[in-house]
Amino acid sequence: MQKHFLPPQDRPWSRFCLLFIVVTLFTGCKAVGPDYTQPNLFPGGPWHAPMQKGLAQAPADSEQLAQWWTVLNDPVLTDLISHAVQSNPDVKLALERIRQYRLLKGIEQSDRLPAVNASGGASWSGTSNEEGTGTVSKAYSAGVDASWEIDLFGRIQRSIEAADATLSARQEALRDALVSLAGDLAESYIDVRTAQIRLNVVRQSIDSQTESFRLTQWQNQAGLSDALDVHQARYSLENAKAQIPALESTLSGAMNRVAVLSGLAPGTLHEKLIPPCPLPALPAAIAVGLPADALRRRPDIREAEYELIARTAQVGVATADLYPKLTLSGAIGVDALNPAQLIDNTLNPSHWARSLAANLSHTLFDAGAIRKNIKVQNSLQEQALIQYESMILSALEEVENALVAYAKEQIRLEHLAVAAEHARIAEDLAKKKYESGLVDFTTVLTSQQTVLSYESDLATSQGACVSNLITLYKVLGGGWTPVEPDAPKGGHPQPETEQTP
Repeated sequence: MQKHFLPPQDRPWSRFCLLFIVVTLFTGCKAVGPDYTQPNLFPGGPWHAPMQKGLAQAPADSEQLAQWWTVLNDPVLTDLISHAVQSNPDVKLALERIRQYRLLKGIEQSDRLPAVNASGGASWSGTSNEEGTGTVSKAYSAGVDASWEIDLFGRIQRSIEAADATLSARQEALRDALVSLAGDLAESYIDVRTAQIRLNVVRQSIDSQTESFRLTQWQNQAGLSDALDVHQARYSLENAKAQIPALESTLSGAMNRVAVLSGLAPGTLHEKLIPPCPLPALPAAIAVGLPADALRRRPDIREAEYELIARTAQVGVATADLYPKLTLSGAIGVDALNPAQLIDNTLNPSHWARSLAANLSHTLFDAGAIRKNIKVQNSLQEQALIQYESMILSALEEVENALVAYAKEQIRLEHLAVAAEHARIAEDLAKKKYESGLVDFTTVLTSQQTVLSYESDLATSQGACVSNLITLYKVLGGGWTPVEPDAPKGGHPQPETEQTP
């Protein structure tokens, strides 16, 4: 088949080169709008809370913070958290949102490249007359057209920066979900163990008060005491028994909460959690680092900063609308009277119909809509900055409170342990004196109720100490594995989150 080509003088290469030079010069312009600058909001200096009970200002161990629950040396808890990371609905939702915003970022990035469309068509038309004769004409066409917006003033660049920062914010949201999950699950697990210990305390008290009740019955039958002692012993015993249903309800609720956080139906973990287990021991020392270290690690703070980065980029997107837009377009097409001719014309460049155009457009009047939109985006940026600052203050408050609570509850526990020990001694002495007739039963009754109260408070305080440790790790941002050491930087993509098993 003979092919025909355009002669050299008809090829528009010179025009293409000139257009390429002009586009290159224009696209070298700096993107309009503000560049993100990290605000200096992180405080310097140490924590204000006193470093007591093993707390230290030393830099925190990043690996230990990532899997802080291993410090508690509880295999059941470790297994529960490992399962929950894979099955918890909040984590799954955060992962799905990351996929969504990764695709949205890809959509924004696609604007950097030309959009190419292919088309083809066929048409038939005819006429007829009274004799039933007429003419029929057929036409076939095929072509390719492309359009490309040249990013003269950075509208596309700023859009990509905004999408990139939003994607990073969603990744930080996943990390925050992991932090919350590990902390909430561990606290619910401690609630289970605390309720079990309190149940054991009440049952021991019931055993003791049952013996006292029988003793009053025997002494009443022997004429050594009146019925008052019997009734007092009975109501005290029944009051202790009345605490069992409430504690069992608390225990069941805590077990159900552990199951739901693990991504399981309520009740499915009862068999695993029913065997009693002692509360984990507190570590001898905890390095908490400095306030700035905790803020850099906390995912919610990082997420808020990425939201600020995205809002800053959106100001640039809105500002770019003040400037002209340059769009290049081109098309190549062929026409034919039949399919065979269409194929032949497609393969023969001499039959191609070509077009190349550059379109420069600019808004001359819009009643101030563009400038108002810029002000709107500036306001949203300012709101994001205020939100960022507010979250920093809230985070500092949470850590300061957690530091104080962790130390002070241990001091309270020490006093409760001494009080419970002496209450038990007083109960034994009261029983012996009552049996000897030296005191009335009211003294025994009071001592038993005091022991039950102190033992219950002691168990609650033991659980609170461990829960306060969990809260401390949580507010320090523990519970996820950092992939990169750097703080967020505007416009730069961040590596993805690794889920901490």
